[in-house]
Amino acid sequence: MSPDNFSRVTEFILLGLSDTQELQLLFFILFLLSYAMVLLGNLLIIVTVRTDPKLSSPMYFLLCNLSFIDICYTSVTAPRVLVALLSGHKAITFEGCMAQLFFLHFVGSSEMFLLTVMAFDRYMAICRPLHYTAIMARRACWALVTACWVGGFIHSIVQTVLMLQLPFCGPNTIHSYFCDVPPVVHLACTDTTFTEWLMASNSGLISLGCFLVLVASYALILTKIRACLSQGHWKALSTCASHVMVVTLLFIPCIFTYLRPAGTLPTNMYVCIIYTTFSPMMNPLIYTLRSSEVKESMWRL
Repeated sequence: MSPDNFSRVTEFILLGLSDTQELQLLFFILFLLSYAMVLLGNLLIIVTVRTDPKLSSPMYFLLCNLSFIDICYTSVTAPRVLVALLSGHKAITFEGCMAQLFFLHFVGSSEMFLLTVMAFDRYMAICRPLHYTAIMARRACWALVTACWVGGFIHSIVQTVLMLQLPFCGPNTIHSYFCDVPPVVHLACTDTTFTEWLMASNSGLISLGCFLVLVASYALILTKIRACLSQGHWKALSTCASHVMVVTLLFIPCIFTYLRPAGTLPTNMYVCIIYTTFSPMMNPLIYTLRSSEVKESMWRL
């Protein structure tokens, strides 16, 4: 039977994290607190960087953009999860599911590219200090941030187009609390092996490639610091340590989720919580606690 003969599914059912009412209340409280911390923490960083002239270096400019991306990234999934946990309404329209999938990959891949740019910024500041000001000028920073958004948009368009070409005719139950490629592609009424490999090559290789670039840059930084352990380099090492924590929280779960065809292993919803909620929540804490300049500016603010 050709895909044109299938009746397209008009909505999906997101099973969520639990069917037990007590656990749903617990998850609602945890998600609400996490989302509030993401909003308040990242908004505080944005306001602090924008209002304090001392925080005008490229590192804080990129940090401000990272906070904005974290707010957008969590807002793609968290509000709908909170509404579903509170009201019990777990249905999402087909168009809403595809829109959520698009913006999730758009903002998520943009964040990966931006973290790679931040690692490049730290490499230039520590390993090429004489050329740092010229290379990481404000115009160059804007160009790099724009490239991150453009790269994320291209990646997300590819994922969404591949999903829209699949026929959805039968089961409409998604074993997750948001729409993403691995759980949704399972519901297609056709053989999705080739499509799954394309999507794994797209999302998985982006995650793995950015992660390897980050690891290589921090390895070069550590090599440089070993040769000259001055007070300034110890400060740079502290900053890089916070970046490594963010990278670990975001990239490892993403590589586990996307660097394989969707049918090889079931999607772990609790792993998804790490990179959709926990990582954006920890970013403000990690960067503020490891940066005395940001903490001092926040107290002044």
